[in-house]
Amino acid sequence: MSSLNIGTSGLLAYQRAIGTTSNNIANASTEGYSRQDTSLANRPPQFLGGNFQGQGVQVDNVRRISDEFVNRQLTDATTTATGAETRVQIANRIDDLLADESSGLQPVLDSYFDAAQDVSSDPTSSSAREVFRTEAESLVERLGSIDSRLQEQRDIVNGQIETGVQEVNDLAESLADVNRAIVSGSTQASPNDLLDQRDRLVNELAEKVDVRTVEQDDGALNVFVGNGQSLVLGGDARELRAEALSGDPDQLDIGVPSGDGTASISRFIQGGELGALLETRGGLIDEAQNTLGQIAHSLGESFNHQNQLGLDLNGEQGGPIFSLGEPQVWGAGDPKPGANPEVSIEDASALTTDDYRLLRDDEGEYEVRRASDNRVLDDFEIEDEVLRIDGLAVDLSELEDQDITGEWLIQPTRTGVGQMDVLMEDGDELAAAAALRAEEGAENVGSAQVSEIAATDPDPDGEAFDGSIDGLEITFDGDEFVRSDGEELETEEVDDGVYRLTGDGWEMEIRGTPEEDDSFQVFTNENREGDNRNMKAMNELAEADQVEGRRNFGDAYNSLIASVGTQTRQAQVAEESASAQLDQAREQRESVSGVNLDEEAADLLRYQQAYQASAQVIQIGNSLFDSLLGAVRG
Repeated sequence: MSSLNIGTSGLLAYQRAIGTTSNNIANASTEGYSRQDTSLANRPPQFLGGNFQGQGVQVDNVRRISDEFVNRQLTDATTTATGAETRVQIANRIDDLLADESSGLQPVLDSYFDAAQDVSSDPTSSSAREVFRTEAESLVERLGSIDSRLQEQRDIVNGQIETGVQEVNDLAESLADVNRAIVSGSTQASPNDLLDQRDRLVNELAEKVDVRTVEQDDGALNVFVGNGQSLVLGGDARELRAEALSGDPDQLDIGVPSGDGTASISRFIQGGELGALLETRGGLIDEAQNTLGQIAHSLGESFNHQNQLGLDLNGEQGGPIFSLGEPQVWGAGDPKPGANPEVSIEDASALTTDDYRLLRDDEGEYEVRRASDNRVLDDFEIEDEVLRIDGLAVDLSELEDQDITGEWLIQPTRTGVGQMDVLMEDGDELAAAAALRAEEGAENVGSAQVSEIAATDPDPDGEAFDGSIDGLEITFDGDEFVRSDGEELETEEVDDGVYRLTGDGWEMEIRGTPEEDDSFQVFTNENREGDNRNMKAMNELAEADQVEGRRNFGDAYNSLIASVGTQTRQAQVAEESASAQLDQAREQRESVSGVNLDEEAADLLRYQQAYQASAQVIQIGNSLFDSLLGAVRG
């Protein structure tokens, strides 16, 4: 080959190298761009005159500088950082909402209990009673305000989930398009720019959800989410759906098409914005709303019960102070069951903050799972077609009668605050007085005295309220206490010299040593407006362990604040760590695939010199050729 051809090959090769370097410089600030390098190779030599003679240079390929392991690290770091950022944003909002002294629950709780104490100090005061009723309304309003703001956060999260799912679907479709273009273009050469575009799309997808990728032999990239659900297979994209799949219409889940319906994969979605949204909604927001509902049910039920055990200012049996709602029950699955079981609260003090999933299979067997972690619970009992667990009673009779199978979501406390209201219309309806009183007989010779008597059952047809025991005499016969009307009286010596006498809906305590024929009289307690014994019992509820049997109302709310605060701090620490790891991953990726302008400037100068030298070779070759032509012509 002549020097002209050799020079031309160099000219073309270095022109290509200059073009590649120029492209690197132009894209130095382009996010996700991978530096490219022109690889040169000598042309096959030609055998001439007993020797192999070089034939110039050619472009072997334009190589994309990329490291799969480094890119995977960046993708994982992006998923973690975006999830941590989303988590800390929601946690900060919930923490600020609950811990704010001006808008939190603790101040109105204190005011409510203080008002109750004021009534106990002066039970005849109508103004003190009215203040108590007003404080009850303030308590319900504050609970409702906090709950509604938590519901706003739930609605925001649901909207973000819906938007995020749509963005995932758009990105999946774009990835499928790029896959098709890569497969089509890779038969000729490596489609570097398309590979960069695909990596950018994968990283954008990683911001939404944790993804796993597998490259096919033809160059297409398969993308999987959750526990292996395919999102992109070659040139085909699969759609995710945001629907209320758990049964609760207020709870959007993420699902995939399955037959004629949609199968939920929410519990498998991890990482990224969507994973963080699902986690914080099912953790922080559910915990906060369920705890508020738990407090509302426990407080409302305990004060209702105690008020119904006393007499109001008019001498009438007290009524409930608060109206309380029932647990929510939702049919789940597709299709949903034909009917829902009736669920009621038997013991508000035993309620937890958990939601439950009830399942009945084709054999009629029941299973209860905790909704938060899907753990199977075995601490329930079924008797007379009623399932009991954690203070709940689930009536299974309709399911049994109609042989209904399926799955149900039970939310005992989620809407407890929203259904709570004050029923008391007048402070005089507050039952500060006890329903009964008792006296020792005037001729008693023993040291026994009545230390306490109170109603224990609010049934208006029971002895405590039907008037049947007004004037009842109880006599100690030397061995036991007996009623003058011959009715049964349960007696228990609970301590040395302490006797508990239990009748139909009432209880009396006698302390001391009774002598034979000592008597005690029981009376109804109407028209004793100054009696504050039942109000004292209400005041004791403020410090009683009424929430799950282990915390009082204030402690329950403070425990919620502490839990949310701890989770918020953990989220902040995780976000700081994830952000630092993302910065490191980006720096590492830049060190491998990023454009170094100093290096590119040096390469550009080197290629420019080589290009000029190749042009000089052509010029010399042309001169030699002209000289040769001149000699022949001469």
